[in-house]
Amino acid sequence: MTELAVEGADMGTLHHLNDHRPTPDTTETASTTTADGGGVVEAVDRPDNPLADWLTVPDAPVLPAWARSAASIRANAAALVRLTWWHTRFHAFRVPKYLVKTVLLAARGFFRATVGLWPTLSAQDHTATVRALRAQVKARPEDVDLAARLQLAHFERTRTRRWRFGVAAIGVACAVIGIALADPVLQTGIAAAVVTPLAYLGRGRDAQFLDQGAPPLRVDMSAQQLNDALRAAGLLKSGRAGEDEKDWPRVSCSMGPVRDGRGWAVIFDLPRGGGKTASDVLAKREVIAQELGVDEIQVIMSRVRAAKGGNAGRVSMWVADDDPYLGTPNPSPLATAERFSIWEPIPFGQDARGNRIEVPVMWQSMFFGGLPRRGKTFTQRLMTAAGLLDSHVRHYVADGKGGADWMPMRAVAHRLVMGAEDDAVEALKAMLSELLVEMERRFAILRELPTSICPEGKLTPDIVARYNLPVIFVTIDELQEYFTAMEREDREQVINDLCRIARRGPAAGFVSNFASQRPDAESVPSKLREIITLRYSTQVVDRTSSDMVLGKGKAAQGADASVLSEEHKGVGVLVTGPASYVTVRADYLDGPGFAKLCAKGRALREAAGQLTGDASGDVTAAADAAGLKLPPILSDALEVMRHSPRMFTTDLLAGLVNLDEDVYGDFNAERLAAELEAAGVKRTSKQVKISGTNAAGYQRRDIEAAVPAELLLAQG
Repeated sequence: MTELAVEGADMGTLHHLNDHRPTPDTTETASTTTADGGGVVEAVDRPDNPLADWLTVPDAPVLPAWARSAASIRANAAALVRLTWWHTRFHAFRVPKYLVKTVLLAARGFFRATVGLWPTLSAQDHTATVRALRAQVKARPEDVDLAARLQLAHFERTRTRRWRFGVAAIGVACAVIGIALADPVLQTGIAAAVVTPLAYLGRGRDAQFLDQGAPPLRVDMSAQQLNDALRAAGLLKSGRAGEDEKDWPRVSCSMGPVRDGRGWAVIFDLPRGGGKTASDVLAKREVIAQELGVDEIQVIMSRVRAAKGGNAGRVSMWVADDDPYLGTPNPSPLATAERFSIWEPIPFGQDARGNRIEVPVMWQSMFFGGLPRRGKTFTQRLMTAAGLLDSHVRHYVADGKGGADWMPMRAVAHRLVMGAEDDAVEALKAMLSELLVEMERRFAILRELPTSICPEGKLTPDIVARYNLPVIFVTIDELQEYFTAMEREDREQVINDLCRIARRGPAAGFVSNFASQRPDAESVPSKLREIITLRYSTQVVDRTSSDMVLGKGKAAQGADASVLSEEHKGVGVLVTGPASYVTVRADYLDGPGFAKLCAKGRALREAAGQLTGDASGDVTAAADAAGLKLPPILSDALEVMRHSPRMFTTDLLAGLVNLDEDVYGDFNAERLAAELEAAGVKRTSKQVKISGTNAAGYQRRDIEAAVPAELLLAQG
């Protein structure tokens, strides 16, 4: 009823009750209006509602994690089948051993049964009486009645022994005869019926009949050990003197400790009131590892964020039985792939638990750092290798070391700079200038495109194909070599160019892939490192060096590459965000495998019409693609002189030694001349003029003239 008629029977005035109701006080009453405006419904979570807590729906999954999807159920069922099949095969091969062990246990059980039955068979229950009477008779030999009682008791014991042994003998004889006359199948059943209880009787307290299918645990963990370790690390308070230890502050485990693969997993919350957070736990990783009796490389810890049901005091910890990063490296899936799209995450490696780690590189920039000979370049090449299998990726490569690691890229790279000599430094500067011009050209094109084609102002796969704007991979290894070889003004200009490419380039399809051995302020300035989004570090000398690669304060959060050892080749810490990191055992792709991918990438680009720049005019790469074999001295000399039309003999020798010290370490000017002459090089002049200085040297055109004519015609 919303209206009321008054003023008598004439119904002259209408009063709306809603107009006369008091306005609800919104500061004291929490309410919500229904969707159709038909009324006011009081909220369940009002502060004065005594049923609010009881009526609150728990924010927790109804099903366990393994049963929340059909894929998860299938995966767990398949894992159960594989586990069952493995144990079946494991124990089936040990059946003969188990049979021998059963016989031995049955023999022991027979002995124990005999020992246990002997008191009954020998009528030990009568022996006590006989012994007591015999002692009394000796004390009172004149007592005839006592002697008669002794004789009667002795007779009773003898008769009992006879019939008990008789019954036992008859039973054994019948069993033997029955078994001998029975069918073989029945004999087997009888034997099993006899041996099984005897073997059970023969087992010891510590006897283990079946072999252990998994190796024995090297690390054990319990909630008590975890609390003791955290208390020793100063993360839990100790109780007052005389207080029961059970009343001391303890962590609450929301999961575990439970076995998880080759280790123990636990998720715990720090107690409130202690003033400690999950970040404090991560910072005490080394102390906690020591208290648990393991190496810190075996302790994997991370915060559990709110998105996964965590809080500021919740920590996920996994403690491995042994070092999870040692062993045979995993081959990269890229080595056998025919094609790959750079728009997909790149297969990178595995974490401590064996989970696959994939890294998306579009819209990203990358920095690799660490000590020499720890797999830094091999890992950096994984990212470039993925781009080799995408014909719509254009590579710009510079290697400050100028060694053999990146030489196969001459078959694919649009620009390839090798070494850090003066001519190489000039080539690097020219390459960066070309990249900046291309970046601005792309932004101009993207600005003019309609939003239906370019909705976010960034490159898309459709734009790449329609407007021939391939993704550009900028790979620079050994950055410190270039910076130390430059004058101050050139150095600042190159740093600014790299910063512009790393900062603005991703939107135009530029992927930066930089690496340095010494990521200090002099070698790689912080203003360049700080704008890099993805970082990876192999072993470094200390936490400060780790922070230089991975970012300031990352070691305190647990991302510390200094805990890695010399044995951890190809292992590093990958940081993908402000609070996201993982220690990764990178996939393995050796030099020959990388060279095969480069050849495959060249074939893909030739088929797609995307072979451009230096690669399209590289006679050595063309010879390899055509199946022609150039003399090694010829191809290596052309590689060293890639950026120079002429070069002094001393510089050419130095470049060859840097390229392959094992081959060219003993070369001198005379031997070099002899080897080049044998390869077909005819020098038009033995003197060359560079920067006004005349000295013995070579012209690049003279060396190129030794290349087979059909190959040069193919290049033209």
